[in-house]
Amino acid sequence: MDLDNYILSHIDTEPEYLYRLWRATNIYMLHGRMASGHLQGRLLKMLVRMIRPKNILEVGTFSGYSALCMAEGLDDGGKVYTFEINDEQEDFTRPWIENSPVADKIEFIIGDAITEAPKLGIAFDMAFIDGDKRTYVETYEMVLSLLNPGGFILADNTLWDGHVTDPAYDNDHQTQGIRRFNDHVAQDDRVEKVILPLRDGLTLIRKK
Repeated sequence: MDLDNYILSHIDTEPEYLYRLWRATNIYMLHGRMASGHLQGRLLKMLVRMIRPKNILEVGTFSGYSALCMAEGLDDGGKVYTFEINDEQEDFTRPWIENSPVADKIEFIIGDAITEAPKLGIAFDMAFIDGDKRTYVETYEMVLSLLNPGGFILADNTLWDGHVTDPAYDNDHQTQGIRRFNDHVAQDDRVEKVILPLRDGLTLIRKK
């Protein structure tokens, strides 16, 4: 915890709007810890600054924290298209997105990204996968098909609280989904990949 606090005190501060969103997420939502938070949020913004994508695809909006962070890093004219499959999420998330300073850079869509994102007819330069762990492989294949060569995919939760190496979780469907995804990407010669042990595991993938 001391190290975590040290890191947070030596990076860019969390914008006040995002801090309020993070607090509201943890107060009002069942799985509030799923929100990216200060460190990962600043990393997402930094990666967008580095990659300079025109269009970003996000699978799994949740409370909107990560979408706002990525939108912060976009150049003028850039757009985040973020999909949330749980329509019960909309009443909480949509006002936070629409009232944010980067609202014009975010398209919030309720629906299954696996079937709906291809219908947009958009080629993406970057994607953030943070949806249903049980369908990570299917989501990955969909995203890869829409990604420009040289584009990047970020996949969240790929260490899954360490459960990926714990036999006690062999029968857990979400753990199985993450393991299947990690194995699939590791063997995929269409991409370059590296896993960062940040928070719950973040895999960076580059399409060749």
